[in-house]
This record gives sequence, structure tokens and C-alpha cells, in this order.
Amino acid sequence: MAQEVGIVTDSISCLTRELVEQYHIVIVPISLYFGDRVYRDWIDISPSEAYQLFLKDPEKFTTSPAAPAHYLEAYREASNRVQNILCITLSSRLSTGFEMARAARDQARAELPGVSIEVLDSQNVTAAQGFIALAAARAAAEGNGMDEVLGAAQYVKARASFVILLDTIRYVYRTGRIPKVAAQLGSVLSLKPMLTISSGLVRFASAVRSRERGIERMLGMLKDKVGESPVHIAVMHAYALEEAEELKKRVASEFNCVELWLTEFSPVMGYATGTGTLGVAFYKEDRP
Repeated sequence: MAQEVGIVTDSISCLTRELVEQYHIVIVPISLYFGDRVYRDWIDISPSEAYQLFLKDPEKFTTSPAAPAHYLEAYREASNRVQNILCITLSSRLSTGFEMARAARDQARAELPGVSIEVLDSQNVTAAQGFIALAAARAAAEGNGMDEVLGAAQYVKARASFVILLDTIRYVYRTGRIPKVAAQLGSVLSLKPMLTISSGLVRFASAVRSRERGIERMLGMLKDKVGESPVHIAVMHAYALEEAEELKKRVASEFNCVELWLTEFSPVMGYATGTGTLGVAFYKEDRP
């Protein structure tokens, strides 16, 4: 069955390379900076390699959003296969990605005549955003048109969420949401924040003193959200593979997973959360 719609999303979606290749998703890389060098997330550097740089000197590690040129390049790549493109961006309340993707769409009208491009604000980040892109890509792989593909994305958009546990509060000031001195004080007190998403913004959910308590609370929050329902879950980690693998085993044994995969937490977000971050992105199935 010929595919009519191609899917574009950014590297903050935390999709695995296997899923991207399987569903022909085009990834827009976000730029990472270490000292005077620039790396394209996903293309020039792996998350593990990026975190190794981060640990050398966190103050030299920064990021910047994708520009219209990056999205335009992705549209060109997708247009080699299809005439219809759905671009799913990270939340417009967290970054300029949505506006950059729309600016690139306007540029593409002249360069790619006959190619139709829709841009969807996921109102999310992490693998929760990835699940929205993945739902669209799966619908596209079945030969559906833009309306059906967009509908599949909207279904998951209304349901996808995440909970992440930070190993330290030290770098959270980089989000601009708390002062640096407060982050430093929290680090001294060994506070480990827990974050989630609401209305397109990352929100503080809780704080714990120990990692073990944080993992238990994260699983408890997940249980409150999904209960015994069939659920899609991605376990995420920032340079904490062994713990993530253990968490994945627990999730598999304690939840009714119809889909479960392990992925690395994008260093684009990791620059503000630090290494050791663990999380779960998820959405509950509630249709027949």
C-alpha cells in the first residue's frame, strides 16, 4: 500500500533509531554546543556521547532551537517519498520550534510546489511527543490520508503525558523557571524534583529525598493515571542505562503494556535536568 503522508518531528521526541527507521520518520536535529563546537543532536552525536561532554564541564554545555532551515531540510527529505507531510513539534509554550516549522512551511511553498505541509503543536516533549509522532507514522504506514493521520496524532496528543525523576535539582535554573541560587540550595539539600506536563508546560509535580522513593512515587503516579487499562509506555533515561533497564522490567510486570520500549532522554533537555534522570512517557488506550 503506497504511503501518502510523511512524518517529521524533532529530536526532543526521544524516538529510538529503530522506530524512526521502521516508520520512515524524518528527525529535525536540535543544536548542542560544547565550548566552541556545535553538534547536531541525533546526527553528529549520540545522547551518551553528549552526556559525557556534559559531565566534563556542565557550564560549557548549552543548546539552541532548530531554525527554519533545519525544518526546510527535513521537508525536502520527506518530499522525496511523499507529497503530504505532517510535522509534529515540541510544545510551542516551551520553544520556538512550532513557529520555526511554520516559517519553513511558508518557505517550502515556493521551493516544493505540490507538496502539502501541516504543522501540529504537540503541546508536549520527551517520548510523550514521540508517541504522538509515532501514532501519526503508524497511521501513515497503513496508507491513510492526512485527515486520518492527523486524527491519530490528535488522539494520542489528548492522552500522552510523562513523569520524570531528576537525580539533582542543580541545573534546573537553566529552564528559567527558578533562580540559580534556589537550584543550588536544593542541590545542597539533595532534593530530587519530579516533573510532568500540563497545558504544554513542564510542571513541578513533587520532590523526594531519595532516588528509591522517587521511583516508587513515579510508578504510583503512573498507576493512578492508567490503572489496569492497556497502556503504551516508554522508559527514558539520561546516562543511567542499568537503572532504566530495571525500571523497564518493573513496568512490564506491573502494568498492562501493549507497547513498551526504552530510550535515551534527549540531551537538549538533559542540559537542564542533568545525568541520572529517569522517566516514563505514556498514554492509555481507551477505544475499542
